[in-house]
Amino acid sequence: MRIYDIILKKRNGHPLTKDEISYFIQEYTRGNIPDYQAASLLMAIYFQKMNKEETANLTEAMMNSGDVLDLSRIHGIKVDKHSTGGVGDTTTLIVAPLVASCNVPVAKMSGRGLGHTGGTIDKLESIKGFHVELTNEQFIGNVNQHKISVIGQSANLAPADKKLYALRDVTATVDNLSLIASSIMSKKLAAGSNAIILDVKVGSGAFMKDLESGIALANEMVDIGHHMGRETVAILTSMEQPLGFAIGNSLEIEEAIQTLQGYGPVDLTELSITLASHMVLLAKEAADIGAAREKVMMKLQSGEALNKFKEFVEAQGGDPMVITDTKLLPHAAYKMDVVAPENGYIQSIQTDDMGVAALVLGAGRENKDSQIDLSAGILMQKKIGDYILKGEAYATLYTNKKDMIEKAKDIIVNAITLTNEPVDKPKLIKAIVMKDHVEIM
Repeated sequence: MRIYDIILKKRNGHPLTKDEISYFIQEYTRGNIPDYQAASLLMAIYFQKMNKEETANLTEAMMNSGDVLDLSRIHGIKVDKHSTGGVGDTTTLIVAPLVASCNVPVAKMSGRGLGHTGGTIDKLESIKGFHVELTNEQFIGNVNQHKISVIGQSANLAPADKKLYALRDVTATVDNLSLIASSIMSKKLAAGSNAIILDVKVGSGAFMKDLESGIALANEMVDIGHHMGRETVAILTSMEQPLGFAIGNSLEIEEAIQTLQGYGPVDLTELSITLASHMVLLAKEAADIGAAREKVMMKLQSGEALNKFKEFVEAQGGDPMVITDTKLLPHAAYKMDVVAPENGYIQSIQTDDMGVAALVLGAGRENKDSQIDLSAGILMQKKIGDYILKGEAYATLYTNKKDMIEKAKDIIVNAITLTNEPVDKPKLIKAIVMKDHVEIM
């Protein structure tokens, strides 16, 4: 088998066999296929597309390019959650203890952030003493005992995806549905869960800017999941503005705690309940989605989910006192209010720019070696559809970089548009994609 022949075949519009795809992934991961030939094949895939079978075979080959986690020693049906990314996306910190309190095991591998804010792992490290590096025995033991554990992603999880993504990034082949879907699903499948809930973001702060493209990506991923024997459901959600009010690591931990205490932002609370309900349903801990939601709501309102979060933090070495005293979280030396230049309704928010502002303040990483500031970020006071008076604050900035605060302020002022006319609040849940149908909300 020769990579030249595989490139030529795909360039001419023919589907690749499972063996051809496996050969490409194995040999490229081992370093036996040079970047220029891999880039040629990626460009051929970009223009000629892949059918559903090819996409599933590509995902499986990438999944098997490195470690595949064996969770068989964990009792019960393991359900994983993945978000395609957004600004202020705090849901894992709320959903994981909610689901675990419903007797569903949550064995989650999460990554660090690259971009506007940290990943779930960075956020959890805002809690003093919290350990994200556990042995497999500790990880599995924690899930069996506490129903929940979140650890750092293995360096050898889907290594083919890491190599291919870096190449796609510099060859203008990122935005192909098959390549995006296989990249996401190869890591989720390698993480070993029995079923997967996907939170597919749509809007100005998401990779998919409109509902149509979001549904197309969701369909690809749901098809892959079912092809690989994992029940998979995708929920399309709004990223037309930051989720919740907090953007930044310790700020998001505090907001997650508030949400588990029952007084978090309405949108963050609703999305967390929705995701958790679908996870409980996939785990067969409820007869239908209504019963699952009722169960999740009860765990939230009774305080059991908050107690589970505390139990989780303590089990991984974190200071459980942070749950009752969030002043123990890292706090920035400087803060500044960003105020409205005039009266009006908030018409739109350029969510990507809000993320950039958080990055400027130190909340994220410009590259993988950047030092993250766990205390930096933005706390919003207003959202789309809210009325604001001239001089009233619509965001507060937190940073240890005093010289960057004005730059971040200017970004936010330009990211928020006001109007004199009332504005409808964006719909949070836009669609649900399942194996057999799409439900538009």
